[in-house]
Amino acid sequence: MARFDRYIGIDYSGAETADSSCKGIRVFVAEGSGEAIQIQPPPSPRRYWTRRGLAEWLREKLDQDIPTIIGIDHAFSFPLAYFEKYRLSSNWQDFLDDFRSFWPTDAPNTYVCFIRDDPSGRGLKRTGERTWLRITERWTPTAKSVFGFGVQGEVATSTHAGLPWLRYLRRTCKRPVHFWPFDGWEIPEGKSVVAEVYPALWMRRFPRDERDSDEQAAYAAARWLQRADRSDSLGSFLNPSLTAEERSIAKIEGWIMGLA
Repeated sequence: MARFDRYIGIDYSGAETADSSCKGIRVFVAEGSGEAIQIQPPPSPRRYWTRRGLAEWLREKLDQDIPTIIGIDHAFSFPLAYFEKYRLSSNWQDFLDDFRSFWPTDAPNTYVCFIRDDPSGRGLKRTGERTWLRITERWTPTAKSVFGFGVQGEVATSTHAGLPWLRYLRRTCKRPVHFWPFDGWEIPEGKSVVAEVYPALWMRRFPRDERDSDEQAAYAAARWLQRADRSDSLGSFLNPSLTAEERSIAKIEGWIMGLA
């Protein structure tokens, strides 16, 4: 029996500012067992989604009484070594609050690179080594480090741009939302979910038609979530085969949905 009625796949981008029109941000939504369709941003002078506009749209969707699962293509947390280096609480909300105080990438007119290159060293006070990998990234041969800026296929910029917006959703959604796996590996019935995804795992599983790579990534995320839920296989992915130690670490570092 399906857990969700709506499936949202998002290919994310950390380009420019939170209010910039980003061609790399794409959103696909599937309702029930229907086809996934691309959602365009609300009418405005900007042609593409902005990160701020997307976060506000997601908040509206999560506040609706429709069980929804959302997959977003950037990391939701950092490797355990980062927490140890800065002696941080393992609580995810505390991590988000601490990160945002050093990397306010949701602020107007702020690029990720502005903070990276800040002469005051603001970003340097909360950074890590590109050799640091989360367990979930070690399970995925092509996944990149959250600190690997400037490499092909990097996720560092989108992650540093996106984390403050996860904090925004957690703080502003009126209905309780389950951020997986930080709020638990098991998802309460009827609750909407936000999870990290890695569309490269699934992009070749679905016909591309005339979609570009960003569109295909978002489409594949929405379709995979829908298929896994509707085929009753999602449960196995919500409880990956980890040791007790790995599971406790992944509760801090996060996990990519779809790795079992």
